[in-house]
Amino acid sequence: MDDQRRIFLATAALAALGAARPAQPTGVGPKGSDPGLRLGVVAEYPFSLGVASGSPLPDAVVIWTRILFDPLNAAAMPPLAYGVRWEMADDERFSRIVARGTASATPALAHSVHVDVTGLAPDRWYWYRFMLGDAVSPVGRTRTAPAANAMPARLKLAVASCQHWEFGSYAAHRHIAAAAPDLVAFLGDYIYEWGPYQLSHPKSAVRSAECFTLADYRARYAQYKTDRDLQAAHRAAPWIVTWDDHEVANDYAKDRDERLNPQFLQRRAAAYQAFYEHMPIRLSLPKPGDFANLRIYQRYDWGRLARFHVLDDRQYRAWEACSPQSRGGSSSVTPRDCPAINDAGRVMLGDAQQRWLAEGLASSKARWNILAQQTLMAQNSQLPILKPGDGRFWTDGWDGYPMARQKLFDALHTSRAANPLVLSGDVHSFFACELSRNPTRPPSPTNPLLATEFCGTSVTSSSRPQARTDQMVAMNHAIKFGRSDRRGFMLLDVTPEATTTLFQALDDVHDAGSALTTLTSFVVRDGKPGLN
Repeated sequence: MDDQRRIFLATAALAALGAARPAQPTGVGPKGSDPGLRLGVVAEYPFSLGVASGSPLPDAVVIWTRILFDPLNAAAMPPLAYGVRWEMADDERFSRIVARGTASATPALAHSVHVDVTGLAPDRWYWYRFMLGDAVSPVGRTRTAPAANAMPARLKLAVASCQHWEFGSYAAHRHIAAAAPDLVAFLGDYIYEWGPYQLSHPKSAVRSAECFTLADYRARYAQYKTDRDLQAAHRAAPWIVTWDDHEVANDYAKDRDERLNPQFLQRRAAAYQAFYEHMPIRLSLPKPGDFANLRIYQRYDWGRLARFHVLDDRQYRAWEACSPQSRGGSSSVTPRDCPAINDAGRVMLGDAQQRWLAEGLASSKARWNILAQQTLMAQNSQLPILKPGDGRFWTDGWDGYPMARQKLFDALHTSRAANPLVLSGDVHSFFACELSRNPTRPPSPTNPLLATEFCGTSVTSSSRPQARTDQMVAMNHAIKFGRSDRRGFMLLDVTPEATTTLFQALDDVHDAGSALTTLTSFVVRDGKPGLN
């Protein structure tokens, strides 16, 4: 019986039995444990949400788990701290342990465990596991980034986003695990804030049980993380992650949600804390327990091959322009009816993050500069543009912040950073795009191409009919390819000479055993922005 089947059966048994109870500390742990740690037999399986790793550096990586006996009844967890042992080895049989220790899983952080394992060798695969009493977690595989001055031969990168539990199975994650990537980038909407709490993926969506409190968000993450395919993808490689809107609330902007709730910042802080508790990320808090302003934008170098600029376009953005009356959030507007959309003061990243990005681009020695961010950056009008001022634009994406986008493009141009690639999600469609310095005009000698954009479809979340996407591709010069009728992920092969991107699509998102098809592939060559 494999680990995931054992977890599933243990979880089902716990759900039937009701509240889980911790074992009393009556004796020493298994052979090889810290002799000062006294733990008894743990009758219920504590690692129901699996394990994960992320935020890889040349000498360190974060490993994660959460102690939870019953994923749909977190309230049954006793308000106690657990001493969780961990081990990391350079072989999957754990015959050569390179690091071990004990971490505290406390109620204050939902019994989650984040261990920043340091002192590791660069560009190496490692295996890790956790132990509580006599219970052993599934084994995860992770790796460190290459040394700062190294030029790796290649990087295999999987990119995913938007995995609403209510809209299909997580077969995409099964295929991500099977691809054995070096790294996974997740670009937002890891959870959605509504839906019934159930362990199986339903065939149809039911809007219920929206999250507002810390307990709500913790429960939603626990539900999502029971999925065996998602757990497998986390065990396969380290992840780098950012968030979008649904980790908090649909179309929220900075300190405002669609409801115009005066208590929204409390809700946002709860959602940010739950995000941290469930992601394998290396973050520092302004002060202990302060999740109200959680900086998530970070930079990761993969030797001299790639630099990842991981962005946050939610926490610092201006409110969406011309929101519908009596609510916040997005709409579709024309520049003539909504002149505020072109206000130069409307930011997407915020001033501090924009300066940080410009500095990171200017200082980069990487062959490829990869902007890992949430939503489509190419201009995407919903109506033909025949003259300046034409077009209709969705205000929640970069089209709703054209001056902020121009500032980002100007920074790309000024920095002369090599080979910019933009990776995007959010819009539940595959798009391949060419980005010119002035996005409102086609590329020309006076309007050169700056970057290539690859936008991945959703893991499950639904999208528009393909006929409408075909119209959008025809109307927008920057978008060269679009598919909205399939769910899946992107797989990139990054080498010093070129980056090849595969659009990987499921045959049937509702089938957990769905086969995978490569819809198309594109090559971007070193020094030559644009699609081949």
